[in-house]
Amino acid sequence: MTANPDPRFHVYDTTMRDGAQQEGLNLSVQDKMHIARHLDDLGVGYIEGGWPGSNPKDTEFFALAAKELELQHATLAAFGATRRAGAVAADDPLVAALRESGASVVTLVAKSHDRHVELALRTTLAENLAMVRDTVQHLRAEGQRVFVDLEHFFNGYLDNRAYALEVVQAATEAGAEVAVLCDTNGGMLPHQVTDIVGDVAAATGARLGIHAHNDTGCAVANSMAAVLAGVTHVQGCLNGYGERTGNADLVTCIANLELKLDRPVLPEGRLAEATRIAHAVSEITNYPPSARQPYTGVSSFAHKAGLHASAIRVDPDLYQHIDPALVGNDMRLLVSEMAGRATIELKGRELGFDLADDPARLARLTDRVKELEQSGYTFEAADASFELLLVEEVEGARPRYFDIESWRVIAEASLAEATVKIVAGGQRLAVIGEGNGPVNALDHALRQAIEQVYPDVAQFHLTDFRVRILDQGHGTDAITRVLIETSDGKDSWVTVGVGPNIIEASWVALTDALTYGLRAHGVAPAAS
Repeated sequence: MTANPDPRFHVYDTTMRDGAQQEGLNLSVQDKMHIARHLDDLGVGYIEGGWPGSNPKDTEFFALAAKELELQHATLAAFGATRRAGAVAADDPLVAALRESGASVVTLVAKSHDRHVELALRTTLAENLAMVRDTVQHLRAEGQRVFVDLEHFFNGYLDNRAYALEVVQAATEAGAEVAVLCDTNGGMLPHQVTDIVGDVAAATGARLGIHAHNDTGCAVANSMAAVLAGVTHVQGCLNGYGERTGNADLVTCIANLELKLDRPVLPEGRLAEATRIAHAVSEITNYPPSARQPYTGVSSFAHKAGLHASAIRVDPDLYQHIDPALVGNDMRLLVSEMAGRATIELKGRELGFDLADDPARLARLTDRVKELEQSGYTFEAADASFELLLVEEVEGARPRYFDIESWRVIAEASLAEATVKIVAGGQRLAVIGEGNGPVNALDHALRQAIEQVYPDVAQFHLTDFRVRILDQGHGTDAITRVLIETSDGKDSWVTVGVGPNIIEASWVALTDALTYGLRAHGVAPAAS
């Protein structure tokens, strides 16, 4: 991979405009400022900030960006439409908003499908061409660069090739730098994109771009097909955000371009920030990152089968298409009933335990994992519980920070009360905790008791709680599995508990969570 991006190739992000059309996604002005800074840190070429003049929020964003947004790598672009039919671009208020946005680049959406011109715009094909020419020429005369998004281009091309090509030529001849071919309905397949892009490039000589939607699951594939057919401008959204099934995932596109097609599009070293930035933007949008997202998902380089682990022990590349560090991700080994000794050995090494020289212990641990998973446990999502299992096997016992004397929960209507009696540091502690449910009450009581001897527990907070009923055919007699995620503000860990009901399963996971957290903080068990 070469070190510096090719200035003749554009990577263009539309997360804050097209991505924001995703159902349930609502970005504030400050959200957009934060996302823009993350995108600039990634090193994309262009950031589409929104549509000034169309709504107060986007107008406010561009006003604030002009004063406070200092971009190191990217260029801010404003999105808008060609002038209205029968009007003059210089007099159109929405075009004026683009002029006054402070953005040096304007991306205009234009109709390229004859039926949309006649039915949606309710004007003639000739007037639509005039709208494109007039608006592009006016903005160029005002000193702004112009890209043109040709809406519904592929469907328009299939219905009326001659007219679709006329719109490309009108935009280019008027001064647009790029004519972006948009698969607005997301219905194209890669072979169609390849054929159409190739034909448009040959027929017009225009510089072309691609804007793909994911309705056939082919947005990234269609974007790559377009690049191989000659486009030099790729649009997309972080994490594949967008209306319906989303837009092309821009990070996946970038990684494919740099790592698979040897086409540099980011400043040197920025691709290694991809996972961090993709997850940071997920926090802002309040959409949890997809575990199975290519390149940046937590499962992207996760290996579960024992056969995989055996091969990875010899050479990690045998079951990975790239080194995950290239995109800022990590390889993960999942411990499950499918695990063989190689998986357990490698996972132990990852957690700081060398089991390679003790095959008997490795065999015992492997058998124990499989037995526990058979009874309902899962360790692939509970590294902390697995590490405690390793400690117990290697050191003979897990750390004993407290001994449990008894615990009890009483629930009435919306209020629950838990009583916990433990012995810690030579003290017998009995604490009553209240909560909005039995598990919440139990969590409060246990923490209040242990915190009296181990103050570090005050930093621990339960951040996620997941329940699964196993063997559902047994009805109310089914086994329950609980996964609990705990954080100390810096790190987080997941523990698992299994029991005949939610409360007992939760108790196991809660005690593991506190034990693991204290051990991770380097706290020694208090003397009895």
